[in-house]
Amino acid sequence: MRTGNSLWLLTKKALTGALIGVTISDRYVTLSPVRGSSMHPTFTGSSTSFPGSLKGDVVLVERFCLQKYKFSHGDVIIFRSPTNQKQMFVKRLIALPGDWIQVPESSEILQIQEGHCWVEGDNPASSLDSRSFGPIPLGLVQGRVTHVIWPPQRIGQVERKMPTGRISPY
Repeated sequence: MRTGNSLWLLTKKALTGALIGVTISDRYVTLSPVRGSSMHPTFTGSSTSFPGSLKGDVVLVERFCLQKYKFSHGDVIIFRSPTNQKQMFVKRLIALPGDWIQVPESSEILQIQEGHCWVEGDNPASSLDSRSFGPIPLGLVQGRVTHVIWPPQRIGQVERKMPTGRISPY
């Protein structure tokens, strides 16, 4: 009978811990590996295979910004791909709703519609971003990247930086 009680107590504690962990990850903060080279040199991306995934950066993603879509130009955000909802991207936020933006390598200037934003990778030669699929809905944003937490030698805060001359004063 004692073994049954101990097992039940252990199961209850494990379930409670799992529920608390899921709640924290869903509402407050989560961890995410960075894949690919689109954000180089800001992040070191990893491959998708297991041994390779340990070589890239793992970032801390805060979700408080989602309550009222509180973002700033130059923030690094994580969002669901507009073409494949299972795929996650990490990119820099360049323009917010209402901003006028000069589309890179084009003479086109467009205004970002309400409920959308413009995102780009720091490595334009290797980035699938708004230059490919246009402005993304803010509803796809999953959080703001605040810190690199892995590997240990790269631990630190993620810098908010904005490329110059991108937002037009229209």
